[in-house]
Amino acid sequence: MNDNVIDSLKAERKKALIAGLGASGESAKKAFEHFNVETLTFDANRPDADYAGVSHVDWSQIGAVAASPGFSPNSEILAAARENAVPIISEVGLARQIAASDSAQWVGITGTNGKTTTTEMTAAMIRFAGIDAAAVGNIGVPVTQSVLEKHEAYVAELSSFQLHYTNAAGLDCAAITNLADDHLDWHGSFEAYAADKAKIFENTKKAIVYNADDEKTALIAQNAKVGEGCIKIGFTLLEPQEGQIGIKNGSIVNRSQAGDGSGKRFVAKLSDFPFMCAADGNMYPHLAADALCALAVVFGLGIDNAKALEALRRFSPGDHRIKTVAVKKTDGTDIVFVDDSKATNSHAAAASLNSFADKSVVWIAGGKAKGARFEQLIRTQKQKIKAAVIIGVEQKEMREAFESEAPEIPVVYISPEPAGTVMQRAVEQAGRRAEDADCVLLAPACASMDQFKSYAERGDCFAKAAREYAEKPAQS
Repeated sequence: MNDNVIDSLKAERKKALIAGLGASGESAKKAFEHFNVETLTFDANRPDADYAGVSHVDWSQIGAVAASPGFSPNSEILAAARENAVPIISEVGLARQIAASDSAQWVGITGTNGKTTTTEMTAAMIRFAGIDAAAVGNIGVPVTQSVLEKHEAYVAELSSFQLHYTNAAGLDCAAITNLADDHLDWHGSFEAYAADKAKIFENTKKAIVYNADDEKTALIAQNAKVGEGCIKIGFTLLEPQEGQIGIKNGSIVNRSQAGDGSGKRFVAKLSDFPFMCAADGNMYPHLAADALCALAVVFGLGIDNAKALEALRRFSPGDHRIKTVAVKKTDGTDIVFVDDSKATNSHAAAASLNSFADKSVVWIAGGKAKGARFEQLIRTQKQKIKAAVIIGVEQKEMREAFESEAPEIPVVYISPEPAGTVMQRAVEQAGRRAEDADCVLLAPACASMDQFKSYAERGDCFAKAAREYAEKPAQS
């Protein structure tokens, strides 16, 4: 088969099989049909699909499979494709082939946590510099849909699932925010998961950006095979070394080779960026890390420094990302309610907890554990937690972690039923245990699908319950 799957399918007079009719699958289908390539569809949950079972697929008609992220490499349909020597491509890979002749700039951002916020920041800074940039991929806009619309730049949030069947990306700039255990049920091991993430750096043209405070990510960057002239930029929450961007004396400092040619090393004070700092002036570490990563990317692209920084000053993170949603007035210092529902694994929850003072957090956690354990999270963050309120259907793992690592911390376990009042009951229990200057923090360390449609719905329910609780008169 030729490098371009569309040309190959046309030459061989074969069809593309779309595996999965979610948003990316539907978009891939439309993209193939846009170029007059016939498609067939496979989806066991869609009655309008051509195939619901693997045994019915006529592989003699199929020249390529476009795999949706929901299908793991071991899924029956992809195993059958390999057995029949049919190439497998991701929707992202298809988009890159469609746009191969365009002059648009491409940025890819991946990692265990912080992808969405970093992607949003990066796109905002590029747009503020006068370039038509689309934020695409795992952020919610299929990449194939966007490339057919034609933009000057694409900033793609890429999951490990999307990268698995995306080869030799050849992006202009690429970033890995961090790496921690996640999606091991899909990949089979952390090594396989990290290897798929690492693919984003392959043949990058201008700059790769990595988390210098994360040994796993730094090692991947060190060993990455990049294009000639591509520079490597580390970002750190510490004082930066040569080749890095970081923080010194409350200011962001650029010591990398990247920039707009102005040669400026000093960039800006952290206090210039309100979203990075809590009301008490303390830095939110994970938002600061996301911002440094995004700055490194746009500096690597050669975007005007001043415009990039002004765009970042104006930036506001999306919902459910360490956002204050209610404040309860007290006789002393107010109690704040913070929604970080997007913290769906231990790594993200630890970063969220670490943003607050010791013994100041009443932590609402729990949900669908996805086979994860929480002992390390509790052990390393217990100094932050005053009390905990555990929600979710799968509470056993959290209970065992608290019993073994922090038996001294008061923990309340919320009954899963009735499901419609779970968050209201959790907030009520958390509020009773919060005192002046405390924070009631939703940073669940778990997925939401056991009791909510999404992390967004979970966060919305928390915000509503928090506002209702904050408006109640104090009990005498």
